[in-house]
Amino acid sequence: MTPAEVTKIEGFKRDIGRKNSVDLRENKQVPAVLYGPNVAENIHFSVKELELEKILAVPQTKLQDITIDGTSYRTLLKKVEFDPITDRPLHADFYVLSDTHRVSLRVPVRLVGTPKGVREGGGRLFQPLRIIRIKVLPARIPAEFTIDVSGMEIGDALHISDLDMDGIIPLDSVQRTIVTIRPPKGETMSAYKKEASAAEETAAETGSEAPAEGSSEGSDDSTES
Repeated sequence: MTPAEVTKIEGFKRDIGRKNSVDLRENKQVPAVLYGPNVAENIHFSVKELELEKILAVPQTKLQDITIDGTSYRTLLKKVEFDPITDRPLHADFYVLSDTHRVSLRVPVRLVGTPKGVREGGGRLFQPLRIIRIKVLPARIPAEFTIDVSGMEIGDALHISDLDMDGIIPLDSVQRTIVTIRPPKGETMSAYKKEASAAEETAAETGSEAPAEGSSEGSDDSTES
């Protein structure tokens, strides 16, 4: 589990209103709001569009230290609205974290390595779950869940229950499959298991029939004088 990185951002207080929001966007600023359990009143501000895009460009979970009028807030970007035509960000919601309040968020899963069942058995990697929903205290927020799949063979599967969830409450069922290795294309799992079992039996029989090491079956033990 990789800890979340923190990005520093400068925010600028703004007036509420449609015209003000339009003017901000024309000047490459994104209207935003700051809220949280320890924030008495929502703070309306703006951030540079480029700074927001830098956060969005990285798939990992990132935290933000936003400074507004000299005051810094440790936040989590919770929601971004996009223009349906230009795909530019229209508005952003930042949640101010509290050390004693758990926060709900979605954390990406990253696989590393090439499974043994793929490189040696021609299997296929299937990842049905790429995002895991969790609830956690700010100090334990992960950037991503990293899973080494290099040792996985055909038929193997990893579930949420296999992850290190110390201090983390999973909001998805722990029985959900994250990644599994399927047989080669055109083969079913049952057919693959039968073939593998037959191959093991053949190998075992071949091994039992082989002459013992050092034996000279059929040879003449006499020596010429």
